[in-house]
Amino acid sequence: MQGIELKQFQINCVNKLLDATTVGTKKEVLVQAPTGSGKTIILLDYIEEYLEENRNTIFVWLTPGKGELEEQSRIKMTKYLPTLNSKNITEVLLSGFEARDIAFINWETITKKGNTALKEQERKNLFERIDEAYNRGFNFVVIVDEEHLNKTVKAEAIINYLRPNYIVRVSATTKKNNEAEFIQIDELDVINEGLITRALYINENVTNNAKLENEHEYLLDLALEKRKAIREEYRNKNIMINPLIIIQMPSNSNDTIKQIEEILDKKGYSYENKAVAIWLADRKENIDNISNNRADPMILIMKQAISTGWDCPRAKILVKLRDNMSEDFETQTIGRIRRMPQAQHYDNVLLDNCYLYTFDEKYKETIKQELGNNAQDVKMIFLKDEYKNFRLTKQIKNNDFEGFDDRETFRIIQDYMIRKYNLGNNKINNKTILESNGYLFEETITNSIVQDKIVRIDSNELSNANKIQVKSIVNTSKNGIDLRHSIGVISSKIGMKYDRTRVILERMFLKRKLFTRKFINLTLIEFYAFVINNEEKLKYDFLEAVSQETRQISIKSESIKEIEFKIPKMDIIKYDPHMKDTIIYEKNVYRDYPNSTKKSKSERMFESYCNSNDNIKWFYKNGEHSIDYFSIIYVDAVGKKWAFYPDYILQDVQGNTWIIETKGGENAEGESKNIDIKVENKFAVLKEYANKHNLKWGFVRDYDKNDSLYICNTEYTEDMNTDNWVKINTVL
Repeated sequence: MQGIELKQFQINCVNKLLDATTVGTKKEVLVQAPTGSGKTIILLDYIEEYLEENRNTIFVWLTPGKGELEEQSRIKMTKYLPTLNSKNITEVLLSGFEARDIAFINWETITKKGNTALKEQERKNLFERIDEAYNRGFNFVVIVDEEHLNKTVKAEAIINYLRPNYIVRVSATTKKNNEAEFIQIDELDVINEGLITRALYINENVTNNAKLENEHEYLLDLALEKRKAIREEYRNKNIMINPLIIIQMPSNSNDTIKQIEEILDKKGYSYENKAVAIWLADRKENIDNISNNRADPMILIMKQAISTGWDCPRAKILVKLRDNMSEDFETQTIGRIRRMPQAQHYDNVLLDNCYLYTFDEKYKETIKQELGNNAQDVKMIFLKDEYKNFRLTKQIKNNDFEGFDDRETFRIIQDYMIRKYNLGNNKINNKTILESNGYLFEETITNSIVQDKIVRIDSNELSNANKIQVKSIVNTSKNGIDLRHSIGVISSKIGMKYDRTRVILERMFLKRKLFTRKFINLTLIEFYAFVINNEEKLKYDFLEAVSQETRQISIKSESIKEIEFKIPKMDIIKYDPHMKDTIIYEKNVYRDYPNSTKKSKSERMFESYCNSNDNIKWFYKNGEHSIDYFSIIYVDAVGKKWAFYPDYILQDVQGNTWIIETKGGENAEGESKNIDIKVENKFAVLKEYANKHNLKWGFVRDYDKNDSLYICNTEYTEDMNTDNWVKINTVL
């Protein structure tokens, strides 16, 4: 390839791609390429080599919509492969496909709902152009760039229409699939070639022996000191690189951006002196040529990932602020600081590594979810024709009733707390009782943060990373966002409005809020720390309180909407492609549904029972949290409506339709494995629904003492050693 000398691991990847798409037996090829491994260069070299031997082939290179990645890739192709012909979607529609074309197509122009870039007539014209290419004897190979962003039904439908000989899916976080060839570029190979940093240092020099007054300023000071040290080291080596700090802001963070700008301005870094740049959807300053190694800005403020495929190799430090702790921490953002600006190491610890500063407690688990090695395997399954006409009535919410008023809701939660913890009128005793049950009472906010050196980000190093406790002094202005977040987490978990939840917490615990039966008198500072530090415990206690069956409310018929349910024509399942002795469950409504799906023990046992039972004709595993799946509406103790998605729908050979919910049963010691504290609410509403619609039903649990399944459809008891639970084969 003109002007490019590939690294050995890149050559190896190209050769594996050529083998997989010439003599390979699998139609799909998955390439896991770490950020910074030269993915585009690898693909371009592969295309050039492939077209030498397969001259009637057309490549369709599909990219995600944000960031104009298709244009970036096309520009690189024009630069490195000037003899080959590239096209965009407009040119394809205008003149069609020719042999050895590489068509770069922005995915969203084809698939995004409401996108007018490709009108219906043009969409039809695209299909005609594909047919025309086949009529001329051409064939297709599809490349799906950043493939983890493109897993949609519409996307797969268009790939299917292309009928490609091969599909090459590429991403830093692609998921393994036993039905596809898997090519993985080892992160260590990329490191050893000098393309990315040797390691990621997380929260270097953060100490746990001081109470922080402003954690944002604390992290910024560490980042700025690190940047100065890196800059000085570059100068000592006569390397003309101006290292960049990226500050990643949460999505809803205009107030925080102002705070950061004020802190930086106070320290002499501003937009006016070109030291600071900002890149938001609706605001951009000082970003021209920001990727250049000598560009002026030392700090870039951004939200989430700027755009897929954006490179800035001089970025060495990432500051991730945690104002919205539920926000995803994208691995792609770490990729921004991992590239070596001159594609080489310097045998210098300071320059050969990158640095992350964050108090975000969620980032570690989010990184693990996104990484290919830790991601779950998925496959698409399609409904068998004979089940496409099955119908059932499902319920969805009409949101006309928002539950009881503040006073009644407060009474229910307060009574629950009094009963559970035996609380009384003595506030000092109440505090002692709650402390003994795990509640924290401090004037500081405690953060458990990672502090370690990580070499392989796609390994288990993050799981085993060292953690330290850092305490921050409460500031009602700065921590107001944290308090709102914690109350928001609690309120959303129990389905209550934010304002109601805050009033309940203040009545129980805040000194200045007038209420005669207050549990504890906390100052405002103590109250902030109490709610933020005890978010998980409060969430659980409030959820348990409103899940009680102390009050059954008859739901008004107009508050529930009944609509038709049909089994979805396709679904995506998580499964283990490496499980020994995998079999296909022929009685499942979907084709090629394996017994290796990722499920609970009771679900796995129940599916095996269904498939082997002569009395069961077919079964369907229901999904969750989508209008596409089967749902029933129930209410909790404070009148809030919730959607319940029973696990299974099945039919027996007599033609009866069954609705089954599976739960954790009992272990060998007789302890319950059920973790759903709303189980009795769901049991009652399924019983009512089944009786109304003349359906069979039951709750099924596993019993470890004899490795059997038991079913209950009379009265629910957590204890399975009652006559309410009977062996499943006596009923179904």
